[in-house]
Amino acid sequence: MSEAGRRFKTVDIVYGAATAGLYIALTYVSQIFGLASGAIQVRLSEALCVLPVFTPAAVPGLTVGCLLANLFTGCALPDVFLGSFATLLGAVFTYLLRRTNVFVAAIPPVIANALIVPPVLVLVYHETMAYPLIVLTVAIGEILSCVVLGGLLGLAIKKRSIFTKLFRRGNDGNDKD
Repeated sequence: MSEAGRRFKTVDIVYGAATAGLYIALTYVSQIFGLASGAIQVRLSEALCVLPVFTPAAVPGLTVGCLLANLFTGCALPDVFLGSFATLLGAVFTYLLRRTNVFVAAIPPVIANALIVPPVLVLVYHETMAYPLIVLTVAIGEILSCVVLGGLLGLAIKKRSIFTKLFRRGNDGNDKD
């Protein structure tokens, strides 16, 4: 089936839901270490932002996962929605860059979060750190999470052909879904 003619199927919903669940769980792990929010944050869950390279089902999965993780970890509502929007933007552009190197494809979430999260930190949470420093700390945290951890995750997925094997079975056009 051509990529343009591809429709979401049950397997896509499962992948999206699994991505959302993993995002939430990994955000909780980050929160245990005080790294899930604030001007200095390194969310382990952001490593999953590389998944749109392998499946478009990761885009809604990451967005819903971020929204729910932000809600469950006590973020203010503007942060819940704007943070989720940043994740959506990053995921969409990662998907659009899926044919590039996984490290390059992991850059859009860094940019989206570096542009959207700092104003939220200042306006909603009244962060007093100098604004350029907030942008820098958010960007560094995202680089560590998305580019370094996510890039390594992407390489591991490619090396093991994990998604290729799963999709060969689930989306070869022969299923009755």
